[in-house]
Amino acid sequence: MTTGAAMQREPWSNRPHIVLVGRRNVGKSSLMNALTNQPMSLVSDVPGTTTDPVKKAFELLPFGPVVFVDTGGLDDVGELGLMRVHRARREMAAADLVLHVVEAGEWSAADEELHSRFASGPTPYILVVNKIDRAPGWRAPVAEARYVSATAGEGVAVLKGELSNRLRTVTAVQPTILGDLVKGGDLVVLVVPLDLEAPKGRLILPQVMALRDVLDHDAAGLVVKERELYATLARLGRKPDLVICDSQVVLKVSADVPPDVRLTTFSILFARLKGDLAGFVKGARAIETLRDGDRVLIAEACSHHPIADDIGRVKIPRWIRQYTGREIVFESIQGTDWPADLERYKLVVHCGGCMATAKVIRLRQAEAAEKGVPVTNYGVAISYVHGVLPRVVAPLGIVE
Repeated sequence: MTTGAAMQREPWSNRPHIVLVGRRNVGKSSLMNALTNQPMSLVSDVPGTTTDPVKKAFELLPFGPVVFVDTGGLDDVGELGLMRVHRARREMAAADLVLHVVEAGEWSAADEELHSRFASGPTPYILVVNKIDRAPGWRAPVAEARYVSATAGEGVAVLKGELSNRLRTVTAVQPTILGDLVKGGDLVVLVVPLDLEAPKGRLILPQVMALRDVLDHDAAGLVVKERELYATLARLGRKPDLVICDSQVVLKVSADVPPDVRLTTFSILFARLKGDLAGFVKGARAIETLRDGDRVLIAEACSHHPIADDIGRVKIPRWIRQYTGREIVFESIQGTDWPADLERYKLVVHCGGCMATAKVIRLRQAEAAEKGVPVTNYGVAISYVHGVLPRVVAPLGIVE
């Protein structure tokens, strides 16, 4: 595992998310500050100080890079309070590890319900009793609870060690983007249009991660823009073993790359890395059923400033309308927003998820499936309407 400054550059979406949950004023924010040794969350004796979730990227030694998430109290009240509770529960559902914080001397029916839910569930979970300096000797009705005083620092170091141990089991197997697609000595061509939304001098995250994975597996990576691809392939003297392109140029690249050369897209690779690719492919078929007036949700896991020809707000709606010949209504959401009334939509088209954790993407797919709403991915949808989906999913073992 990498150490030092390299850990701080690890994308948030690749870090395990540790979510602190519990009732108001039990010391969640104080505990997060103590665990990170930084005053990231406001601390007050006034209940409800924490409103929106507070996130902090941190290097948890000896484990490595993580994200701590401090949430509002689950017993918040009022209209705004219920909105905060909803956000806290959403963070809790997407957590890689949950810290359930209670106050020494206090154990409510809500705490019992929350403990029962997580103790028997798949998400790693630790019950933390805080403020032990205020109720010395008090014990929760849970044998495996951990006892700390966030303000005095008592028990915090032991809790950090417990977190590292638990996270090692969570991250024991880390999937790679290309590990099963390339081998040492392979030549991989990455077709990278200059993305106008990327900061000047940088590539977007999926492109960088794919190139790094090529190098990690002792293959050679050749980066080229789509306009130079055809001439570059002619000069190579050998066919590449794999070509990966941006979804927005997949139609041109498919025409330029010989049919016996494996081809896929960055977005489709991320669909497999973060979610259920077969489910995304199945969801794309729902494009055939769209009718005039149907609503389609464009979902982005990050918040970026849309440009004039934005892929989610402009290009994908245009391509789907052209393909179907229908007057479809497109709506969009960003970041952590996720509608409770998904059933209003005939289809969800989700971004690649490069800024979201795999658990978030899979959770969204599962919620949509429960409501009978098909979900596809940007790259899958684009390849579908351009007629090249069977080719670009074939290298990943999917026959379409």
